[in-house]
Amino acid sequence: LSPDYYSRLEQGRQANISDEVLDALARALRLDEVEHADLRDLAAPTPRHRAATTAHAMQRPDPGLLRLMHTLDHVPVLLLGHRGTVLARNALLTEVLGRPLEPGTSFVRYMFQDPAARERIVNWAEFASATVATMRRETARRPHDNRLAALMAELRSGDDDVARWWDDHTVRDYTSVAKHIQHPTAGPLSFDIEIVCAPHEPDQRLVVYTAQPDSPTARVLPILASWNTARAAAS
Repeated sequence: LSPDYYSRLEQGRQANISDEVLDALARALRLDEVEHADLRDLAAPTPRHRAATTAHAMQRPDPGLLRLMHTLDHVPVLLLGHRGTVLARNALLTEVLGRPLEPGTSFVRYMFQDPAARERIVNWAEFASATVATMRRETARRPHDNRLAALMAELRSGDDDVARWWDDHTVRDYTSVAKHIQHPTAGPLSFDIEIVCAPHEPDQRLVVYTAQPDSPTARVLPILASWNTARAAAS
């Protein structure tokens, strides 16, 4: 590539970039699979008219993912849509995190604007930085989503951590990570987070908090569930 051509690429002034050039740049820059996909989305964004239509359409929870969530009611489960919006969650998830997280609320806002998140999630910084990286990945996939852009601009201006993680340009897809919770009554809880997507609904992700069999966390989850049931019956 000539220096002039590469400069136009960096400045977003070069249209119709070939797959061969994108693949060569990915190899030269040693991009991983997610970073390579992000480069492709940045180089060939979704047409504005189609993106605007999907950005403002109200997401409805996928019925199959909802059925799976109810099947997994013995562990905390959360269904997320665009911009980290909560589409559904089970009672055990609210018990573990200590917040209702009603459908329509923002899990991203919870992570950065609710002090309880930093207090209860022991490895908050690791989990929060991954959240910023997934939102940066989503902005490349949905470049005309003004609500997403406004959300991230607000968080970056109000939180130094978000601004720093955003500016390092790390991108990630939703991936399995460990999450450690300090529950005020049940004590320390350890989960591996698994992500489930339906092939026909790639913009919805079922977030499942799994626990090792016979671990202290697995043994205490039924107790937490019974507390939630008892409170619901009392109300």
